[in-house]
Amino acid sequence: MFSIRDLGDELAAVRESHAPSALVVDCEGDFETLPPAQAEELGLLVDGLDPVSYPESWLPADAPDQLRRYAGDEFTIGLPGDGGVTWTRQTEPPTVFVKARTEGAPEQFLEFLIAEALVEAGLDRPEQFLGFFGERSRELAAATPLGPADTYQLAVALYDAHIGLTTRGTFRSWAEESPRLHEAWADAGDRLRPRLSDLSREVAAGETDFAAAAELACSGVKHGLPLPTPFGALDTEAYRETGPEYAVAWARKTFEELEE
Repeated sequence: MFSIRDLGDELAAVRESHAPSALVVDCEGDFETLPPAQAEELGLLVDGLDPVSYPESWLPADAPDQLRRYAGDEFTIGLPGDGGVTWTRQTEPPTVFVKARTEGAPEQFLEFLIAEALVEAGLDRPEQFLGFFGERSRELAAATPLGPADTYQLAVALYDAHIGLTTRGTFRSWAEESPRLHEAWADAGDRLRPRLSDLSREVAAGETDFAAAAELACSGVKHGLPLPTPFGALDTEAYRETGPEYAVAWARKTFEELEE
């Protein structure tokens, strides 16, 4: 199920700088919650397993089942929307997982996703938005008129933007020391740019729903792209410093204005 992945020189240097003890493993399948047999197999590669759990009181009443599993006692690594590369500190040392769904992805872009995961694993940040919002998760849900799935998507996006405020400086610094990774980061931003240019109009016209627009816009933060209204207010030092309090206030104000 799991095998140690060989890293090239640039990825090895990123790991050394940000998460020197981390393992990077290829996975035979895709998963979020690990069955006991697979958890035992993972346990053979790492020194210890420490599944995370969070208080039930943090969850909105209509929280999706997968989020409830993550908050509960089941060993859950990653959540829907995380993509083909994810990371966890529920293992000792931290582990980056390259899932089977990445097969066929451009190698250079895949290397960037691994590098991004190593950078994030080295931050003092929760691995999922639930640990970020904490007891404010219910406040966020109450601040929006969205259904459970869209509220979940918005929360993921908001946390992605917050992390992007921290990581993009690192990605920019790779221009000389890790040019292959920097090129992949810049190329991903260039591909995203045209999707952001008309996003405000698409939301206003009902062509793109708000949560999907938030996911696109918040992805632009880690690339330093200009964000459309109302998402530009997330690309601020205030959000970086105050985190969930700012995000909840932004959501409340945004939806109040949209309903006027």
